[in-house]
Amino acid sequence: MFNKFKRKKSQPTTLARKLITDSNPKSIVSEQFKTVRTNINFSMPDKDLKTLVLTSSTPGEGKSTNASNIAVVYAQSGKKVLLVDGDMRKPTTHHTFGVRNVGGLSTVLIRQDTVEEVVHETQIEGLSLITSGPIPPNPAELIASKTMDQFIETVKEKYDMVIFDAPPVLSVTDAQILSNKCEGTILVINSGKAEKDNVIKAKEMLLASKANIIGAVLNNYAIDKNHYYYQYYGAVE
Repeated sequence: MFNKFKRKKSQPTTLARKLITDSNPKSIVSEQFKTVRTNINFSMPDKDLKTLVLTSSTPGEGKSTNASNIAVVYAQSGKKVLLVDGDMRKPTTHHTFGVRNVGGLSTVLIRQDTVEEVVHETQIEGLSLITSGPIPPNPAELIASKTMDQFIETVKEKYDMVIFDAPPVLSVTDAQILSNKCEGTILVINSGKAEKDNVIKAKEMLLASKANIIGAVLNNYAIDKNHYYYQYYGAVE
């Protein structure tokens, strides 16, 4: 049994983080996110993938930015999408979308709120958001709970795609537990900064938890201006 905790007062975020797929949908970066969407769709041709986890080996590799932008491109394709901030330790999606983080995943998992009470409709048509909620003392236990299983089944019935932003694999066990409960996992790797040993260890830990790793995203990779892809898309505003 989990103890309820008091919500801290939260001030609204006045300046949301920039989502490139919304602000500049024809940019090179936005086209790459659409390619990621296509690759996800082809990763499980015989099954309708509805729950997806994005994580990384260590903090600061861009998993949250990737999760948000992938959610946007899915919504732009006509899907009904739910983005869930599953990082109940260092949440960020409420900053990205400029909403209050008062009720959220944590308050649903302790049965303090219902799913309907914590869903935010974003400025993106077709994209809804559930923030992390107040930071609990026991995030891993909440994610491992049967209530989490019930939450996943509930949102799968309501949405075409549910995307979880999970904590880094090597920091805590949350991502391993969540990946085991969801149908697909993507590992985000920061180009030029992520250490090979950490990436390999993160992959091994995910596989040990029986996660279905459908691919990886190489983040912050610089495209040479002489590359044909840059020449083809570079002039698009």
